[in-house]
Amino acid sequence: MKREQLSTDITRIQFDSMEEWLVNRKGIGGSDASAILGLNPYKTNQELWMEKKGQMSPVDISDKPYVKYGNDAESPLRALFSLDYPEYTVEYYDNNMLINKKYPWAHASLDGELVDLDGRRGILEIKTTNILQSMQWEKWDNRIPDNYYIQVLHYLLVTEYDFVVLKAQLKRVRDGEVRLTTKHYHIEREEVLDDIEMLKNEEEKFWHSLRSGQGPGLLLPEI
Repeated sequence: MKREQLSTDITRIQFDSMEEWLVNRKGIGGSDASAILGLNPYKTNQELWMEKKGQMSPVDISDKPYVKYGNDAESPLRALFSLDYPEYTVEYYDNNMLINKKYPWAHASLDGELVDLDGRRGILEIKTTNILQSMQWEKWDNRIPDNYYIQVLHYLLVTEYDFVVLKAQLKRVRDGEVRLTTKHYHIEREEVLDDIEMLKNEEEKFWHSLRSGQGPGLLLPEI
């Protein structure tokens, strides 16, 4: 395991293996954040609470084809981003986890880290989605789906970086032909400070509910 102190509060950890990384994923991670707000279409806030309390086992989706595709596609999509946007220096740290002393409940594992021409640090988030219905396409129309937006807010909270670029590869298969649409969304930290503060407060309340044993009320995403 390698530890690197990025600032007084922030540490980057690189674990020796994926297995070690998985064991150390305690607290609240990026994929948990949207469930806390009731904005995760796959998991409620109460289900997440029971998982964190050890009362319920999380569903293992690691063998799902779309999960395997996303994992395998991450490296080439990161390399493609580097080719398409040479104004950024792209960094990647294997089996990474960033922690921040200000928020001891939170951790962040990034698909990539960016440095722009002004030396500002940013986050690269990569998503792959298989579009099966028009409703899914609409969720990406000039916006980021809520659950992914909350995820990158969480990463901004933990890392205190200046910006995020989310690269989304949207795949549709029609008549046996694969059609790919790539979208890029840029978020400046300064433009979402209120949202980051809101998320911090909700995560802190959720963490206190875990410590107290008092479960949260059920929140459900809008259909």
